[in-house]
Amino acid sequence: MIVEVKNLVAGYGHRVLIRNLSFSVPSPAFVAIIGHNGAGKTTFFKAFQQKIDYEGQLLLHNQDLKQLSNPAEKGLLSYLPQKNVINFPIKVHDLVVMGLFRKKRFFENYDTADYTQAAQILEQLQLSHLIDHDFTTLSGGEQQLVWLAQLMLQDAEIIFLDEPTQQLDVYYKNKVFSLLQDWAITKGKTILCITHDLSNLVPLQGYLLNLSKPEPILEPISAEVVQENQVFLEAGRQVIS
Repeated sequence: MIVEVKNLVAGYGHRVLIRNLSFSVPSPAFVAIIGHNGAGKTTFFKAFQQKIDYEGQLLLHNQDLKQLSNPAEKGLLSYLPQKNVINFPIKVHDLVVMGLFRKKRFFENYDTADYTQAAQILEQLQLSHLIDHDFTTLSGGEQQLVWLAQLMLQDAEIIFLDEPTQQLDVYYKNKVFSLLQDWAITKGKTILCITHDLSNLVPLQGYLLNLSKPEPILEPISAEVVQENQVFLEAGRQVIS
């Protein structure tokens, strides 16, 4: 198993958001994680980052995450948070090359070969025209693709993304999801992606995990499954309101 969750219980103090969650991802795949606000989506990611206490087991390649030393440094995990803020001028190629920081020794500079890798990633994503631009001047969609380029350069096996298409227009949403699908299918990555953009999931191959359901399970993505979960979430919002 690439990712396995066994009887996960997690939350904050007496507020339990995830209770007895179990599922497994046996092979590289795209997994969309959905649910109402407060359903535990980000909490789930924080457990994998070992940022909160939890009960149960989180396993990567059948190894308990609590027993693994620095899985990110070993190239097992990478994570893109919901909001990455840069408040200072920085060239796109300088930001992307930082995806290699875990492979560098302390205070070791990035060299020509590193920048060549960064340029190749940007070319793959059709972003070469932005390579010398100031990142802070880019549109929201362009910035998100640059962050994904940095993530791609990290080359981790398992990738966690927290709402990577939030506040993007239709064009960039489609572009981001197409990119994530390609990573799973052609590059053998396992991608767990929190999203509210259910309509963009319909053409994708992979799984859907609805944390708002009483007993969440991995469901193969299809038009019918997406519609059923959309109706479920809408009904829940009406009850809450």
